[in-house]
Amino acid sequence: MKIKRSVLAGLIAFAAVLIASHLRSTPFNGYVLLAQAFLHGHAWITWPGPYIDALAYNGQHYVIEAPLPAILLVPVVAFFGTAANQTLLAVVLAAIGIGAAWEFAERIGVGTRATIWLCVFLLAGTDLLWCAMLGDVWFIAHVSALCFTMLALVELVGKKRGWLVALFGVCAFESRFSLVMALPVYAYVLAVPPVGQRFSLRDAGRALSGFAAILIPAALLWVGYNQLRWGTIADIGYTAWYHQDAAGMPYGSPFRIEYLPYQLYSFFVQLPTFSASFPYVRPEIVGVALSWTSPALILAFLARKPRGLVIGLWTAAVLVAAPSFLYYVNGFAQFGMRHALDFEPFLFALMVIGARSSLPMWGRVLIAYSAVVGLWGVWFWNAILRAG
Repeated sequence: MKIKRSVLAGLIAFAAVLIASHLRSTPFNGYVLLAQAFLHGHAWITWPGPYIDALAYNGQHYVIEAPLPAILLVPVVAFFGTAANQTLLAVVLAAIGIGAAWEFAERIGVGTRATIWLCVFLLAGTDLLWCAMLGDVWFIAHVSALCFTMLALVELVGKKRGWLVALFGVCAFESRFSLVMALPVYAYVLAVPPVGQRFSLRDAGRALSGFAAILIPAALLWVGYNQLRWGTIADIGYTAWYHQDAAGMPYGSPFRIEYLPYQLYSFFVQLPTFSASFPYVRPEIVGVALSWTSPALILAFLARKPRGLVIGLWTAAVLVAAPSFLYYVNGFAQFGMRHALDFEPFLFALMVIGARSSLPMWGRVLIAYSAVVGLWGVWFWNAILRAG
């Protein structure tokens, strides 16, 4: 039986990430602890100590990150308990994300060679491989969000079933909250007819009604989860954390325009440290700007048509990126800029669209450079920062 190419791409990605992970189980397994809490019928975790980021609130400790990875871990934790390997879920999600990326490229009409280049970039030229091979609570959230965003984009260029786009979109949002900003864009793309077809109110209505049919119960469940944790319908977790964090402030919002210059510097300027001793180039704990780790993202500017999809993808990228550019920290404890993984699926989709006719040689050079830098970051964290 012939294996579908997108499935094969996912399997190769799975093997690559698994090897890079060394099968280690991350000690920062907040989602395993949250899954265990769900199994016991509550939202607070049994807190093992300060090495686990959890918000102290009303006498208990809560994981403030979006809960989907914990929900996915529930069956595994039910069997293995807190010995469950959270990193393995990150490996699986990364593999699915790469398989979806290949499928997206095929549906857009990109040739096999260009698709290989583009998928290599997404895995190794961004922070995806680095996040997935570590699997820490903060990192697996990014991997999960990218995975489900790519699945949503595949459906948008396929059958455009509104309920399925919404389901994947909600899963992405429940992995990383910034992905809520993409939901209106998905609705827009669902309503726009494919190239060469006239607008049909009936088709648009069917797609959007299915979209709403998923979003409404998802919103109600989210309100209920917030009520269970905080006693209010709003999610106050990140704000409360900001008030307690030494890097934050005791009042106000963690999203402020005053943090924009710091984020612009982080995303576009911040260099690694160079030295005369081994390893000569050192990525500091606060990360390295996208300009130096992932310059191949510039290929997104080659995308032109279909116009409606291109506009939607750029809009989603900007909207999803906005919270990260106003946040009080840039991600810290990272290689590259891990927050970029939230909006990079949309830029990747634009790269794919731009490569339909051909992938220019300079683009391949930038992809190769990005992948080499990404692999260097994986090596550095494996060999030096988390050796053993």
